[in-house]
Amino acid sequence: MAYELLSEPVRRYIREKKWEALRPIQDAAIRAIMGSDGHYILASRTASGKTEAAFLPVLSSVDFREKGVQVLYVSPLIALINDQFLRCEELCRYMDVLVTKWHGEANQAGKKRLLADPQGVMLITPESIEAMLVNHPGRAKQLFSNLQFIIIDEIHAFLGTDRGKHLQSLLSRICSLKVGRPVRIVGLSATIGDENFQVAKRFVESTLPAKVLIDRTAKENHVSLKFSKEGDELSVEFIETLYELTKDKKVLIFPNSRGRAEEIAVKLSKIAARRKGHQFYFSHHSSVDKELREYVERFAKTNKRYPFCICCTSTLELGIDIGTVDMVVQIDSSNSVASLVQRMGRAGRREGARSELLLYGTRPWALLQSLACWQLYDEGFMEPITVTATPYDLLFHQTLSILKETNGIGRASLQERLETNSAFKQIPAETISRLLQDMIAAEYIEVLGPELIVGYEGEKLTNSKDFYSVFAIDRLFKVIHAGNTIGEIPDSPSLVEDVNIYLAAKIWKVKMKDPAVAKILVERANDGKKPLFGGEGPDVHPRVREKMMEIIYHDLPLDIMDSKSAEALDELRFEFRETPLVAGKMERPYIVRENSYEYYTFTGSRINKTLWFLLKLADIDGVMEDEASMFSIANTMWSPEKLWPHLEEQLAVLVKLDLDNLEKLGLSCARFKWGQYLPAPLQEELIRNSILDIPGTTAFLQQVRFVTC
Repeated sequence: MAYELLSEPVRRYIREKKWEALRPIQDAAIRAIMGSDGHYILASRTASGKTEAAFLPVLSSVDFREKGVQVLYVSPLIALINDQFLRCEELCRYMDVLVTKWHGEANQAGKKRLLADPQGVMLITPESIEAMLVNHPGRAKQLFSNLQFIIIDEIHAFLGTDRGKHLQSLLSRICSLKVGRPVRIVGLSATIGDENFQVAKRFVESTLPAKVLIDRTAKENHVSLKFSKEGDELSVEFIETLYELTKDKKVLIFPNSRGRAEEIAVKLSKIAARRKGHQFYFSHHSSVDKELREYVERFAKTNKRYPFCICCTSTLELGIDIGTVDMVVQIDSSNSVASLVQRMGRAGRREGARSELLLYGTRPWALLQSLACWQLYDEGFMEPITVTATPYDLLFHQTLSILKETNGIGRASLQERLETNSAFKQIPAETISRLLQDMIAAEYIEVLGPELIVGYEGEKLTNSKDFYSVFAIDRLFKVIHAGNTIGEIPDSPSLVEDVNIYLAAKIWKVKMKDPAVAKILVERANDGKKPLFGGEGPDVHPRVREKMMEIIYHDLPLDIMDSKSAEALDELRFEFRETPLVAGKMERPYIVRENSYEYYTFTGSRINKTLWFLLKLADIDGVMEDEASMFSIANTMWSPEKLWPHLEEQLAVLVKLDLDNLEKLGLSCARFKWGQYLPAPLQEELIRNSILDIPGTTAFLQQVRFVTC
């Protein structure tokens, strides 16, 4: 029996909590972790007891009388650390084990106590690990040289991301400090699909093999779709309907922007005040003050009596415990099936309770994408995670980090540390050597006798408070008309000269973009071109768009839709229904307008983005609407027989462009925090691998056949 394997203090904790039984993932994890020496990924739905499934056997396996931190818990969010600290501290109190939070907002007293006597369990973010290794390498060795376990919470949030590659590098560096038996790693996730388990295993595997433990116990879900056609500002009717649907429930509402979250929270609160409803309406996103966010989390978790409504972004998508939620409302579509699953899992966390999900569309294409994501989830699909094999920008950053950590190291030793780091194992040794030479030439590295140290230009970067993270904050460009600043918009590859943009309730044409000073000069637009919205959303996977096309050509699931959503989708589908597409033949529809062609690619965002740059390269006047996966080509000479073969020719040109010509197209490494410091050949490769999708676009152009509606 798994319970009998646990240490007596842990068993006492379970008895006093009056648990009737261990949950399936807990039973399996206890047997596996305590019965072998490998790494493990624990995969089960939200609120299935994963945290305890990791901590119960890990705490039972460790001798906390030994010096040094024994268990390191890594989280993507400070808020999640603060939340888990309370749960972990309660459990560790039974064992008289010290638990310490270590991040930028944690109190200094706890950190000083740990440094004076390293022991117990430590909760930390990747950025705080980086800061410790860079600024206090002696402390890092003192703390981690006897480390036994690393627990990575919400591991799916790291997989396939720059931050995940950063963490993978940091794990290699921490584990190299360990003396004796290798450190064991346990990852936790609710949203890793079957096709991604190998990615998760490779993420943690080093000297030990990794296995995945899966609890496939399903939770009952209830989904419904509603629709209300809305403009830039939500109508009174929309808000009133939303109020009636949520007024007596504990609700999370997920719009897709901070501005929309604020708008909904304010307007619902005003209606509640007029109708004598409850007063507990909140917003929760990264621009809200930390103390206010924590108050909202605390209120939601401890409140047992009152209904509440939190309008939030991805800040509440991960596993912060906010107690019981009755309903999740997604306004327009999440950008992935994985995100939808994560958000849906926030509701129905009580044992036996079901998840109630309302998908509320305000635009027909967004409603269609919502339905596609839901149906793909119902079919068991989850987006496959793509991992960058050659993260040159991170290699640049970690090279400086190691030099700062060591305060000087021989070139051969540095090369070896980089080559053996699991984050860089697919980068050839000669590429690493060439980058080191380029960094020396550019004065990021200085040669001092037999050692390499941080150079003059490198000091400017390593001394910055922003050095510890690898993700870049959106760069905002000032928009200027006739000498007057009219606002700021986020940079994006689509924001180039001669495009139109929305800002301050007007349409402007970009006349000049100066990245050096982050300014854009504009004039009033009068050419009728459809404007772009400022900024870009996350990429949508091709399978989601393919499912959207399938829905267009099949019967709607009327059992989960209201009449308005069915009517909106029927109207959207009307022009496509007569197109005789053949399933599995990569056929796509196009519509002939009076002065243009509309091509519907129904493919992923990165392929659409690459196609858009091919149009620019060919000097073809067109507009991309990624939400509809549609290109509108103004010149009717570009029929399918001419356009798509021509773009295939342009693709061969695009893959050979040097950095100067890529930047003229609007493609640069400025969006990559550390990529912009790389030598030109590596910047070119980073652009092609990370912004564009050359293989996917090549396959699309070779296979696609457009059929007129």
